[in-house]
Amino acid sequence: MRLKTLELNGFKSFSRKTVLEFSHPIVCVVGPNGSGKSNVVEAIRFVLGEQSMKSMRGKLGADLIFKGSQKLPKGSRASVTIYFDNQNKAFKLSNDAGEPVNLNFDTVSLSREVYPDGLNKYILNGSEVRLRDINNLLASVNIGSSGHHIISQGEADRILSANPKERREMVEDALGLKIYQYRIRDSLRKLEKTEANMKEVSMLRRENAPHLNFLKKQMEKLEKAKEMQTELATLYREYLKKESVYLENEKKILSTEKEKLTSENKKISAQLSDIPEDNSKVGGEKIAELRSTEEKINETRKLKNEMGHKLGRIEGMIEIEEERQSQEPKALILSREEVKSILDEINNSIDAAMGKENIGEIRTILQQIKLILDKFNKKEERQGDMFSLEALKKNQKEIADEIKKIEEGELKLSKAVEALKLAINREMESLRDKEKEKFSLKVRQQELSSALELLQMREANVSKGEELFQNEIREGQALIGEAIVSYKEFQIEGKIEEANQVETRKKIERLKIKLEDAGAGGGGEILKEFREVSERDAFLAKEMGDLEKSVTNLEEIISGLKEKVDQDFEAGVKKINKEFAEFFSILFGGGTASLNILEERKRQEPIFDEEGEVEEKEEEDAPSEKGIEIKVSLPHKKVKELQALSGGERSLTSIALLFAMSQVNPPPFLVLDETDAALDEANSRKYGDMLEKLSKHSQLIVVTHNRETMSRAGMLYGVTIGPDSASKLLSVRFEEAVVIAK
Repeated sequence: MRLKTLELNGFKSFSRKTVLEFSHPIVCVVGPNGSGKSNVVEAIRFVLGEQSMKSMRGKLGADLIFKGSQKLPKGSRASVTIYFDNQNKAFKLSNDAGEPVNLNFDTVSLSREVYPDGLNKYILNGSEVRLRDINNLLASVNIGSSGHHIISQGEADRILSANPKERREMVEDALGLKIYQYRIRDSLRKLEKTEANMKEVSMLRRENAPHLNFLKKQMEKLEKAKEMQTELATLYREYLKKESVYLENEKKILSTEKEKLTSENKKISAQLSDIPEDNSKVGGEKIAELRSTEEKINETRKLKNEMGHKLGRIEGMIEIEEERQSQEPKALILSREEVKSILDEINNSIDAAMGKENIGEIRTILQQIKLILDKFNKKEERQGDMFSLEALKKNQKEIADEIKKIEEGELKLSKAVEALKLAINREMESLRDKEKEKFSLKVRQQELSSALELLQMREANVSKGEELFQNEIREGQALIGEAIVSYKEFQIEGKIEEANQVETRKKIERLKIKLEDAGAGGGGEILKEFREVSERDAFLAKEMGDLEKSVTNLEEIISGLKEKVDQDFEAGVKKINKEFAEFFSILFGGGTASLNILEERKRQEPIFDEEGEVEEKEEEDAPSEKGIEIKVSLPHKKVKELQALSGGERSLTSIALLFAMSQVNPPPFLVLDETDAALDEANSRKYGDMLEKLSKHSQLIVVTHNRETMSRAGMLYGVTIGPDSASKLLSVRFEEAVVIAK
């Protein structure tokens, strides 16, 4: 890669398009003072992205535009274009992943334009790009932003005047480490952005967590409700199947019994018609009493069944209430003495405050009263919850006692029926045979009539049972859906016992209460929302994982780049020291010179304690950074510090160091603006020898008045001011110039 052409248009004193070609290793630019030859150097700085107006002898961007003259109008913009031969594909640009990729052009052109309003444009091969793209591109070919390859007039001493940190940056730039610094900078920016994204994702997850936890609890309730629904569905199917079988069997039994009783009743009526009427009414009252007693037994059994249903529901409510109260602290009950003590305390406080007419104290007492009342109310609420549970348990006991009494009454009624039957039988035995037969038939007829009436009542109960059965089916459908219809397919094992049905019904009632308390409604919406929130949390968790991997990768990249920079820096300093010592010895005829690496502590901002005193901090806590120190020893002198060098000695020292840096890692070109101005004839020859040595690896563009320096150039460009106050360029090969001079 080499510099081919420089094109100026409207830049400073060059009003017209001016082209410089660099076809020789050493090109000199000469001309009288004020002709604009240093503007060539500044044009190179400008196009390579220089941001300091001071280094280009201006204050604003508009100062770089041709200002016009009496014969020429002022320019509307200034532009500089530089062309490089890139056949070896040395230029590289970073891709989206931050990896360097060869720029696949044989010629690379960089342009920069500046307008009167200060607007700058950077153009790479005809496409507008960013300044950072230009910096990265130039860093890939060892043209860094520190400007070590461009030494303007009066700046040769800059590296000696710089502080250790600034010297390190210049040395890193000269060693071609700037590209790694750019990558470290870009990686740090990415790391900062990634960590900011991690904080944002973490914040979003924290914001999402309470709602997700709430939905998880709701889902647990739904799962529990689903389990209860499954159990309820099984119980319902079993219960309904048994009920349907019972009702069908009962209808068949009633039909058969009714047919049998009706047939027997007809026969008895026929037999009675053959027996003469007898006015005897023996046993009539007992038969009526027997009938009444049997009716009471039937009603008692019905009442017992209803009380069993109520008992099952209350037991379910008690179970729910006990579960709820087991999760809360035990209620505290205020005693009468505690209430009286609180009231006395309030009255005494109010009387004391009123006596002092202290409004503030009264307000304070009122606040205390409010706190005491809140405490009291909370205790009252908890006490009320206990009363509610105690009321349920009391109700449970009352119903259980009532059922027990009903069962005892049923047993007594059954015994009464048996006693009546025995009494009737005893009366029948005491009658004459005919009367006994008639009486027996009448008793039997009464029994049949009672049995038929009981059958009708049982039929009514069955009909009502069927109606309740349909209601229970509808109720089951509302709770567990159409799956309830499958009760017909349920397989019954064993005999259907009424006690088992009552217990099953109790379980159903308890589960219904639990389902109502669980609030299983809206399950579809909750499930949908839970999935959405869970998916979002999973996405954020994955995003966090990816970001954490990115942080780890970036930290590894930064650590690796810093390690490489440190290693290459230390190795480069050793190489520079070798060349520095050689160039220094050539220029001074002996002596020594070297660069030393310094470890410097970063300045820490003072930390103040609560009393305003500066807190002491251990020095090891402060991070360190490396700098560069320059040590020289002149021959035949005891001078070792830079501050003790004369102006000429400082100029020679800086030239030796700059040439040493360029020799170790040669840049594509070096621009030297009158760096030889202070040299005498002997040192000018040494300077010329060093130029020829450097030209083997780098192109040299030298602005000079020194004839010795001019003699080493293959091409001379002369700059002069024309009648229109604009700079003009004249070029001649050195061989031609020598011939002309002769």
